[in-house]
Amino acid sequence: MRKNIGKRCTANRDLCSSSQDPQPFRMGDCSVPQPRSGVQHASGKHYEEEEEDALPDSDALPDSDDEVDLDKPRPIQIVLAHEDDHNFELDEAALEKILLQEHIKDLNIVVVSVAGAFRKGKSFLLDFMLRYMYNRTSPCWIGGNTEPLTGFTWRGGCERETTGIQIWSEVFVIDKPNGTKVAVLLMDTQGAFDSQSTIKDCATVFALSTMTSSVQVYNLSQNIQEDDLQHLQLFTEYGRLAMEEIYQKPFQTLMFLIRDWSYPYEHAYGLEGGRKFLEKRLQVKQNQHEELQNVRKHIHSCFSNLGCFLLPHPGLKVATNPNFDGRLNDIDEDFKNELRNLIPLLLAPENLVEKEISGSKVTCRDLVEYFKAYIKIYQGEELPHPKSMLQATAEANNLAAVAGAKDLYSKGMEQVCGGDKPYIAPSDLERKHQDCRESAIRQFRSVKKMGGEEFCRRYQEQLEVEIDEIYANFVKHNDGKNIFYAARTPATLFAVMFAMYITSGLTGFLGMNSIATLCNLVLGMALISFCTWAYVKYSGEFREVGTAIDQIAEAIWEQRNPRKVFSKLFEVLRRRTIRRALTSVPRQRLSSNNNKKKN
Repeated sequence: MRKNIGKRCTANRDLCSSSQDPQPFRMGDCSVPQPRSGVQHASGKHYEEEEEDALPDSDALPDSDDEVDLDKPRPIQIVLAHEDDHNFELDEAALEKILLQEHIKDLNIVVVSVAGAFRKGKSFLLDFMLRYMYNRTSPCWIGGNTEPLTGFTWRGGCERETTGIQIWSEVFVIDKPNGTKVAVLLMDTQGAFDSQSTIKDCATVFALSTMTSSVQVYNLSQNIQEDDLQHLQLFTEYGRLAMEEIYQKPFQTLMFLIRDWSYPYEHAYGLEGGRKFLEKRLQVKQNQHEELQNVRKHIHSCFSNLGCFLLPHPGLKVATNPNFDGRLNDIDEDFKNELRNLIPLLLAPENLVEKEISGSKVTCRDLVEYFKAYIKIYQGEELPHPKSMLQATAEANNLAAVAGAKDLYSKGMEQVCGGDKPYIAPSDLERKHQDCRESAIRQFRSVKKMGGEEFCRRYQEQLEVEIDEIYANFVKHNDGKNIFYAARTPATLFAVMFAMYITSGLTGFLGMNSIATLCNLVLGMALISFCTWAYVKYSGEFREVGTAIDQIAEAIWEQRNPRKVFSKLFEVLRRRTIRRALTSVPRQRLSSNNNKKKN
């Protein structure tokens, strides 16, 4: 059995004749095209249409350390997801080998990405995009009834398949109607909200794909619910934070793709029904709650172009058959007809949207550098970490309880020593502090809070630290009311000058001139400090200098016990006196001996 998504339409006339006219192509009677000797690829090589696959069925992605083989088109993982530390890494070598090929590196690039919740058929849809890209000149690009669907790895089931970000190794070179050539890149992303991904993981993948794509397909199931819009708001804001100097809408085209649409009697399948449905969903009304209005305004402010496409359910065989491999025989006709309209809408040459950043078109070479820059931002700590709704609500709830408890403590302390209240003894202030502190903690504990015991304990510890900081400010405020405290600095400096004056005179009288000189030096410094402090207090200038003098005076005041202040000085004086006494004895003996000899 041939597995070839690059294969031309087989001689299945019933399929082609019963199909609707896709947009923008005009489909009539489908004749079997003559087989070509090969298919022209972006790498410039031909692949013969023989029994072997033109595009292999990739059961496994190449390891990031392996050499990227561009001769065999396949999905290549360029953003690696590390589950142990929930971090992402860019495989620069793989990305450069794909986008820096000589014939495409200077072409403007079109990046079509599909993102959304996991297990909703993103990779399945991308494989039909691949079929179109390889057979876009054929009206029967969708393939034959018995062709298995290959390309990006996909499977049925409830467990995730894609991790990180993958791109197709084949970059398609397309001639636009205006004669310019562009490079088209298809991107697959890790599904959001699986059991192994945090909110930060989901936001990072969605933001990266949105920032680097020109068309982001937001893959949703059955309807656009309010939580879908809120998650979109969170993810796009996370991407906008990483982009510098945004003067216009940061992202280009967002296509809401509603899978398994079950209400065609209200809004018909396809683009027009989707447009009317999206207008209704994103309409900002006067009677809406402010939160709902902000979500819709945010989405409109982020994207230059918004669209919506309603896609029917592919059928029960697709959903329930474990052996389903993508054959058109097993897919409902309505789904196939709408798929023929959807894919050209995104990838037809006249509909291609070139990637732009800040109004400038991006080449393949440029996109490599943008990927490197964006991944570094998300690997760093500059951006806040997005949180789940429960965690964000619990944090807000606990922070509100902390603020209320702090306010209670501050009001209690204000009644004792705040404002115009007179000076209070430090011991009484300490006692009142303990009473108010216990009252504040009791109030914090009495408030009903979300997050659990351990989560709330962290905020109680934060409250205790902040209360201690507030108490330190109250102590300083209370000390400032003490007239003796205000005179502490000049009194200390006068005491130092007086002590140095007495010590200098005493040591000079005893002949210890070096110590006397040192005391005079300290006396001069204390006098200069006093004059400087007086000028700072009078003029209000050089406040840092005044603060430094106050701190030095306070340190001296804390050691105001004379034994502590002068113990070392007296010890030095004692040693010098003993040394002088010992040295004077030999001199007296020598002089007496000389006198005896003379006699």
